[in-house]
Amino acid sequence: MKAEHRHELKTNVLAEWITNFPQWAKKNLRMIIYVSVVVIAVGGSAAFYWYRKNVESVREQLQLTRLITQLSQGKLQVLQSQLRGMDVSYMLIQIADGLEDFGRNAKDDQMAALALVKRAEALRTELHCRLGTISEQDKQAAIGRAKSSYAEAIDKPVANRSLAATAKLGLGLCEEELGNFEQAEQIYTEMVSSGDFEGTAAFVAAKHRLATMADYQQEVVFAPAPEPKPAELAEPELTISAADVNAWLGAPDDAFEDETVWQTGVNDVPNSWPGE
Repeated sequence: MKAEHRHELKTNVLAEWITNFPQWAKKNLRMIIYVSVVVIAVGGSAAFYWYRKNVESVREQLQLTRLITQLSQGKLQVLQSQLRGMDVSYMLIQIADGLEDFGRNAKDDQMAALALVKRAEALRTELHCRLGTISEQDKQAAIGRAKSSYAEAIDKPVANRSLAATAKLGLGLCEEELGNFEQAEQIYTEMVSSGDFEGTAAFVAAKHRLATMADYQQEVVFAPAPEPKPAELAEPELTISAADVNAWLGAPDDAFEDETVWQTGVNDVPNSWPGE
């Protein structure tokens, strides 16, 4: 009886609340609207965060992959063109500009840092592959832009030690290319002594650069090319076979006076000589 009574009381309360709900909603209409707006805003923010984290992240990954692939293909195309005497290194500048735009606008810090490192690599490669004479002003400008990209990549809060080490090594290489070997040695020493980059490929490269730094500072002097010798006229060679020699040796002395021998030549000596 008690259980049935409790169930009956609950049913009566629910029925009473449903009956009075329109009046309650009318009295609390503003509060209902406010709560609904808050719920919609929270739900919309969550949906936008999910979209940004997943859909937009995938789009950025595809875009960065495309740019890096273009850089690899561009290097190969530049080298192949050089074999034909053509200079198309300028195409690396266009790829570098695309990587710069991506690095400045990417939402993901790690992808942005990678794009900036690749941009610096493209700028340095273009400088090395340029066939024409490079002025000191052009060299300073190109390396300066590469250094800025490496520095921006280092400033990004990335957890990838290998990427940060690559950017740090790039700064040292830029200083070497400018002839600032003391600054380059300082950068490499910081990388090796800090231990933050130990176990990365850039750490090993920095140790190697420190060990061989003196070799890069020596001026390379090429020996002068030997002067070309005047062309000598080759003397004509006369080849006489054994059969020809034996034929002439067996000829009588007056054979050379015979008109037939002079006209026929060595290989056309008749079988019988005059006077036989």
